[in-house]
Amino acid sequence: MSKPDQEHAIERLARSFERFAFYCQQSSPLYERFSLGVAADPELLQLAAYVRQGQPPPNMLFGAVQLLLLQGATHPLADFYPSIVSEVQATGDPYPVFRDFCLQYRDAIRPIIATRITQTNEVRRCAYLLPAFTFIAQRSAGRPLALVEIGASAGLNLLWNRYSYDYGTGRIYGDHSAPVRITSILKGSFYPPLPDSFPSVAARIGIDLNPLDVRDPDATLWLRALVWPEHTARATLLHQAIQVAQDHPPLLIAGSVFKRLPEVIAEIPSEATLCLYHTHVIYQFSPAERQQLSSLIASYGQYRDLYRIACEILGTGKARLELTAYTGGAPATTLLALTEGHAQEIEWKAASADDVMSR
Repeated sequence: MSKPDQEHAIERLARSFERFAFYCQQSSPLYERFSLGVAADPELLQLAAYVRQGQPPPNMLFGAVQLLLLQGATHPLADFYPSIVSEVQATGDPYPVFRDFCLQYRDAIRPIIATRITQTNEVRRCAYLLPAFTFIAQRSAGRPLALVEIGASAGLNLLWNRYSYDYGTGRIYGDHSAPVRITSILKGSFYPPLPDSFPSVAARIGIDLNPLDVRDPDATLWLRALVWPEHTARATLLHQAIQVAQDHPPLLIAGSVFKRLPEVIAEIPSEATLCLYHTHVIYQFSPAERQQLSSLIASYGQYRDLYRIACEILGTGKARLELTAYTGGAPATTLLALTEGHAQEIEWKAASADDVMSR
């Protein structure tokens, strides 16, 4: 790579950390500070440049650092992490301490960020998947759903009907005694379809380049390392969902979606409602790959009815939960909801005559 190309690459890296700092505002002060620091630090940007192509550098660098801390790396930086110490008592600017850690452990960080991929399995996103699946079940006359998750990671969100749900309305959906309870707050003027009984499931399959085995301690520790340090409730939820998955392992298929999806769809019975979904995945795709995925799905929508649920952030705004229905070969896209990246709040948008909330 020529020197001008190297300089442009470092500039792009710096901008990615600046964007991540914006995203972390009011959610992770630690990562906001680290992001701003790295964005102006040529030496750490050079370290971040080892990130595997297509992966988000901030998530990978910060995940690698937290992984080493969780594995027992000894350094004063641990004192700033609520995920490591029971009570944070460290004071002052954490960035110089973070920088020192990265330089001291750079030989351990490089292989992590060069080989692993971001596979955050955010279980709370099931809070919007439940009404989305219900919406589809209602439109398809209650036929059982055949669910295929693209970018499934450890497959925890495939187990959505083994969890219970609390939307702050005074009612719990699902089994009250379920070991995992998903909480999220509903906003806006419309109420999502929330069922008395969950839609039936004919099949659930996950596709991932590198599916994570919940029985592998290294894999589950990497999932934990990707949770931001201050988000202790998310970490607890993750741990509980991993335990459910260990008892009920989902079917996960390794490989490219472009190769595996045709194989999976070929096995889905015609009497089931085919539902493809992905959450915060295609930001790792190139624009050409995103178009390729859309074209592939549309090609199947030409000869069988299917639904595609997508919840993605491809900018700096809120995540858009969109449903594209392929019925009779004609696609139609509906904005179902706006939500936060970790689904703390859901603003349902798919209005009908029966949807208006009385508040």
